[in-house]
Amino acid sequence: MQRMNKREEAMTQQSNRMQLLNESLEDNIEHVKAALGNSGDIVFREFRIGPGGHLKAGICYTSGMVDTKSVNDYIMEPLLFNVQQTDVNFPISFGDDLLHVLKDSFLSVCEIQDVADFGFLFSSLLSGNVILLVDGCRQGFAIAMSDWKHRSVTEPSVESVVRGPRESFTENLRTNTTLIRRKIKDPRLWLENRQIGRVTQTNVAVMYIKGIVNDKVVEEVRNRLDRIDIDGILESGYIEELIQDESFSPFPTVYNSERPDAIAAELLEGKIAILVDGTPVVLIVPALFISFFHSSEDYYQRADISTLIRLLRFIGILIALLAPSLYIAITTFHQEMLPTQLLVSLASQREGVPFPAFIEALMMEITFEILREAGIRMPRSVGQAVSIVGTLVIGTAAVEAGIVSAAMVIVVSITAISSFVLPSINMSISIRMLRFPLMALAASFGIFGIIIGVIALAIHLCSLRSFGVPYMSPFAPVVADDLKDTIIRLPHWALFSRPRLINQRNIIREHTDAPTKPHPRE
Repeated sequence: MQRMNKREEAMTQQSNRMQLLNESLEDNIEHVKAALGNSGDIVFREFRIGPGGHLKAGICYTSGMVDTKSVNDYIMEPLLFNVQQTDVNFPISFGDDLLHVLKDSFLSVCEIQDVADFGFLFSSLLSGNVILLVDGCRQGFAIAMSDWKHRSVTEPSVESVVRGPRESFTENLRTNTTLIRRKIKDPRLWLENRQIGRVTQTNVAVMYIKGIVNDKVVEEVRNRLDRIDIDGILESGYIEELIQDESFSPFPTVYNSERPDAIAAELLEGKIAILVDGTPVVLIVPALFISFFHSSEDYYQRADISTLIRLLRFIGILIALLAPSLYIAITTFHQEMLPTQLLVSLASQREGVPFPAFIEALMMEITFEILREAGIRMPRSVGQAVSIVGTLVIGTAAVEAGIVSAAMVIVVSITAISSFVLPSINMSISIRMLRFPLMALAASFGIFGIIIGVIALAIHLCSLRSFGVPYMSPFAPVVADDLKDTIIRLPHWALFSRPRLINQRNIIREHTDAPTKPHPRE
């Protein structure tokens, strides 16, 4: 019953907001004040215009979101002074002609939209626009003069690189779209705006390159965004969770980045970017499993260097996923796999440890995760010091107290370090989560349990799809032409085609007359 009452209240509020404007200026202003609860940050200013001041007009805007100097220079001054001094045939009768005269002859502002109902009026007013209303007219103007404080473009804090651009997205939507357009100066880069959230009415932009993107994927993105019915969107994570293909998979099926160059590269492959106002994280769909292992710096270094770094990255991920499990399995069930000297050394270390290897590893892994989370949440000035010092102190004290062995501290430490080699924090968290069930399988069945767990992960990954595209492509299904930019990276002159399962047209990146191999040095 309570849910129905809330829904009826929301429907009533929505119908009230879609009410058309009145001819009376006073009635319109009173309706706006009543709907907004006479909020103190909503500024109203009534004045008279026209020869002899026979017409009443008024503006309203949200304080702190509007450039007041521009309001005075481009709205108030032209309407109060220039109207009386002009030779334009100013209509004395009320109606749409008056609005056209004001728009065409007096308002020196680029972006002006007509306002005919209170729904659009409230949306524009609370988005930082100035609303101009004239007595006797059933329409008004929404004049773009937004100017609120926002963070400037800075260096990425998460996806740092040694070589590459030092700019990242901000919380301002228009700044983010501008950063992308600086990278791709093509008229085929299209942008679609929409508002999501019944209460927040958050601005969301969808960007793609027409002619490269798959139109079916674009339509699927539109449908999933239009199906979102929620009261508020505060960050792109809301959108990600509401449009992803699998809600209960540990692997992310929506890619995200804070780097404009990374998003521009994904758009050039035929993918779609989803930008949300108020967050510096931009979503990319469809997402492939291999994309989470790539960094934008891979394309700024030479191909051989990038390939070596990628191989090291994949080795690090295997260590982060399997090292604790293999240690537990070998020391518990398969001691014969170890050399005699190493086995004797491990046995002597574990002689006074009262816990089995699984409990020992579980305690250390949980301790390291707590320290890592504490280092993130604490103030920056002390966060890193606490995490590093805490790790050293706890690890040394645990070994000296005989709670864990020194070898276990080494294994857990290299595992924690290896999890940081992944450029994507989402995939890194997934790898950290999957360590624990693999450790349980290793403690129960040894290496056979690890093999079972890896096979189950492979089957699950091959079953995933992201907006209709197989998650494991180009490995499953195998696309030979797309393997040139996966674990290894060929030179740029060899990356002549886009991923085929993402885009079925405009596959070739280069023109037909472009060289297919580097020119020999003369």
